[in-house]
Amino acid sequence: MDRTAVAYLIGQTYTTDQFGVQWPEETKQKIYCNVSSVSASEWFEGGRNGLNPELRITTFSADYSGEKIVEYNGARFTVYRTYLTRNDVIELYCERRKGNADGGE
Repeated sequence: MDRTAVAYLIGQTYTTDQFGVQWPEETKQKIYCNVSSVSASEWFEGGRNGLNPELRITTFSADYSGEKIVEYNGARFTVYRTYLTRNDVIELYCERRKGNADGGE
């Protein structure tokens, strides 16, 4: 599999300030992956379920730790589904949602 594309997995951790308020902090992990469009059937089924499928990102499963946001080519996408294939490869199915630009879901 060709893994020449670069994407970033965006994770969130929370720190607590002196008043007990939790503040989210983003972590970015660079991954090498293959990026392709979703299939027509994925796009159709996603649309029927209120989703807007756009990308399928394929990478090593060891690189993925459950992050819900992926940044690719300067745009943010939400991971709505994953699929673990053979040879320790995982497919991340992504859509663009309102609020991705500022890190929200």
